[in-house]
Amino acid sequence: MHSVERKIEKYIKLRPKGQLLFPDDFSEHGASTAIRKALQRLKEKGIIKAVAHGIYVRPKISEYVGEILPSAEDVAKGIAKRDRIKMVPTGPYALNALGLSTQVPMKLVFLTDGAPRIIKVGKRTIALKKTSPKNLLAKGDISGLVIQALRDIGNGNVTKEELAKIIALLKQEDPTKLKHDITLAPEWIKKIMKLALHE
Repeated sequence: MHSVERKIEKYIKLRPKGQLLFPDDFSEHGASTAIRKALQRLKEKGIIKAVAHGIYVRPKISEYVGEILPSAEDVAKGIAKRDRIKMVPTGPYALNALGLSTQVPMKLVFLTDGAPRIIKVGKRTIALKKTSPKNLLAKGDISGLVIQALRDIGNGNVTKEELAKIIALLKQEDPTKLKHDITLAPEWIKKIMKLALHE
């Protein structure tokens, strides 16, 4: 058992600080039960911190603020990479990511082709909601976010300021990806997105 812990500790110390660590990362070092116990002991020793259930990190240390733990956004990206799933931000999180809202949502909601679940990260929550494949087909990072942000704002509720900002953002998108993603949007959102092509 202790040899598993030593191997895992050595492996962790060779990885960059701040990198998310999942029990699956250590599968070659022992059985899953032994790995979980080793990670628990390393957490008790203060070598790693749990950022969410079954997700650990060796924190970066700043001389000004002390420990720096991964954000909920970092954890969401780590889960997507580990599980090889697609995730699309929705609602207030999409608005915030685009700069259309200054409010940092406590709950990050993603549409996904993976298993639906809720993950607690400190005081924040990541919610994964199962969706149809069509909602995950967007190719552009900006245009995909715009579709979800506009869905949240609602038809007829987009202000002139928001419209100007959305068009400016869409102009930074790869035109090929933008044209593809326009075909996925509801009719009223298509009209807004097409403005970025014509101006």
